[in-house]
Amino acid sequence: MEKTENKVEYGLRNAHYSIVNVDEVTNAVTFGKPERLPGAVTLTMNASGDLIRFKADDIDYYTNPNNQGYEGTLTLARVPEKFRQEVLGEELTEGGVLVEDADAQTKRFALLFEFQGDKKAIRHVMYYCSANRPSEASKTKDGGEVNTTELTVIAGPRPDNNLVKVKTTAGVKDEIYNGWYAAVYEKDSEVPAA
Repeated sequence: MEKTENKVEYGLRNAHYSIVNVDEVTNAVTFGKPERLPGAVTLTMNASGDLIRFKADDIDYYTNPNNQGYEGTLTLARVPEKFRQEVLGEELTEGGVLVEDADAQTKRFALLFEFQGDKKAIRHVMYYCSANRPSEASKTKDGGEVNTTELTVIAGPRPDNNLVKVKTTAGVKDEIYNGWYAAVYEKDSEVPAA
């Protein structure tokens, strides 16, 4: 039975991240268990890469897009301490203090999220992301306005197979859709392993 496509998309929900592990010898990519990234406010990811244009015979003889992934911002109510430790490389001391070291190494992660629709939410994975540390800012309380934090995110092609992202369609199988946040979707397995 064919399922009906959404007419519209809106909202942002169920943001998760999954630590990326890359085998240094084979470049094989594996993913950790997805962790919830609560408080997602907005996500804006712009396509990155130029259109390659080769001129010959007084025409565009060859054109091809150069897909370098996406870059943009993820706005959160606040960046969770676990994300700061696991992805941004901040260290939690025994005394309960987060320490930011200028030499800390950040980790790559997969970003999972969904956009609502009039029929069914569309679930996404951007496979090979990196994030820059967020700015620190606040202001005097004035009414009910709360602070948000922006992460600059770059989502590039995976080193093992050049995949950038995937998203569900109207015809997605229930077992894939329902298991989306249990494990990062892999095309080769067609059903995420739990």
